[in-house]
Amino acid sequence: MALISSIFSLFGGLGMFLYGMTTMSDGMQKAASSRMSKFLSLVTGNRVVAVLLGAAITALVQSSSATTVMVVGFVNAGVLNLSQVVGIIMGANIGTTITAWMVSLTQLSSSALAFLKPEFFAPLLVGFGAFRLLLGKKGKNDIAGAFCVGVGLIFIGLEFMSNAVAPYADSPVFSRAFQVMGGNPLLGVLAGAVVTGLIQSSAASVSILQTLALSGAVPRAAGFYITLGQNIGTCVTAVLSSTGASRTAKRAAAIHLLFNVAGAVLFGSVIFAASFFFSSFFSGMLTPVEISIFHTVFNVSCTIVLFPAGDLLVFLSGKLVPESRADREAEENPNGYTAIEKNLILHLDKRILESPAIALQAAYQEVCNMGTLAATNVEAAMELLISGDLQKLRDTVGREQVIDNMQKLLTDYLIRIGNLSLTESQKFLVTNMFNSITDIERVGDHADNIAEQAQYMQEHKIVFSEVGVADLRRISAKTLESYRASIAAMNSRSLEDVVRTARLEDEVDDMEEEMREQHLERLASGACEPQAGVIFLDVISDLERISDHADNIAGYVKVTL
Repeated sequence: MALISSIFSLFGGLGMFLYGMTTMSDGMQKAASSRMSKFLSLVTGNRVVAVLLGAAITALVQSSSATTVMVVGFVNAGVLNLSQVVGIIMGANIGTTITAWMVSLTQLSSSALAFLKPEFFAPLLVGFGAFRLLLGKKGKNDIAGAFCVGVGLIFIGLEFMSNAVAPYADSPVFSRAFQVMGGNPLLGVLAGAVVTGLIQSSAASVSILQTLALSGAVPRAAGFYITLGQNIGTCVTAVLSSTGASRTAKRAAAIHLLFNVAGAVLFGSVIFAASFFFSSFFSGMLTPVEISIFHTVFNVSCTIVLFPAGDLLVFLSGKLVPESRADREAEENPNGYTAIEKNLILHLDKRILESPAIALQAAYQEVCNMGTLAATNVEAAMELLISGDLQKLRDTVGREQVIDNMQKLLTDYLIRIGNLSLTESQKFLVTNMFNSITDIERVGDHADNIAEQAQYMQEHKIVFSEVGVADLRRISAKTLESYRASIAAMNSRSLEDVVRTARLEDEVDDMEEEMREQHLERLASGACEPQAGVIFLDVISDLERISDHADNIAGYVKVTL
């Protein structure tokens, strides 16, 4: 019965620990995501800054796996390049050591420092966090509440596991297993890699090892080898996340694997050689604090030693993930997407949803790109209408189809972002982006209407008068100026561009009203063909509506400034 109770306590403690890690990590990711854009802007060609950034982000989110998965997403989305990624991955391994030091608090034994022991304050943290989540104004979106619950559950789970394992610390099974792993580096590394790969968190597996060490069951050599394996096992998450991504994103995951394997081989060789000369030291029992020290020294040393080899890691990743025929020729396109749409799909990577701020930034940039494409189509449609040359009609129709597809892809992605835990300002931005996409798509529709009018005129041999052509050139130029000012306002988030859009929109309204009156007079006097007159009125109406949509887009920018 005691054995069954211990097993239940062990699994219950493990469950609380892993759930606490997830809850704390999610809370910290939400808190850090709003600053992630600023963090990433620091990463240029300076790899030292990238290392510090990787350590800082991982220390915040408490998961090197989460950091690396986000990095794979950023590379796939074109936010980062491989040279920048190397430093962030190196720093992520340093940042993950924070969790091990937190667990080391369980060794505090002084009565004067008893209030620092996890079992003392963990229940208070869970209670405080639960009350915030249940009764607070923010409810389930309370980041501080989720963080407190997560930290508390981590330490309560550790206490459960420690108490469950303690009675069996002297068991011959434990002793023999660790002796075998201590004498065989490959088995120790493999054990650490497998366990970490299964739970997909090196911080969690290191903490579990510290719990076993707390009971005095782990020899130093075995513990060191297992720790090396844990660093390799954490690469599983990034490798899995790169499945289906671009070759560059797969290379980012390969860099993570190469770096951790190289570090494990280097340190494993040193430990294996040293164990022959200091056998008594390596056969002694490992403590949680010693694991924290080794974990930190190992990751910092690996970064220092392999830092100069960053470019070599990038080169080797290219050899490990060779360019395929599809990559070279870009022939595989089962969905019939154009180059623009495929680029959009790459940039709207689901992995960067781990960081809502970055996902919003990527989506916002693609909305701006969609707006620019619509401007190109308006200009092309007007050229078709005025020149009567329909050779580029197919291009115009194709761009309209791309704009429609971009609307669908962006809308689906924004729905995913909207389902994340966002701040009020981020929710407001998502709403404005939805509205902007709708307005831009309508601009594309008006350009399509104008292209259809051009085709109709060509088929029925209808021509405008010289006055009509001159008027169309004037109002289309002013409309395009207005619309492009609104896209510039989106790109620059400048109040000056917002004001300029509104002023130009008023000018287009006045021109449309004036031209309508003058054209009706020409129709009445017989100076203009009736069929041409109807098309003229339809076209200037389309142009006036385009300027209205431009004013709407600028208005969405204005309310977020």
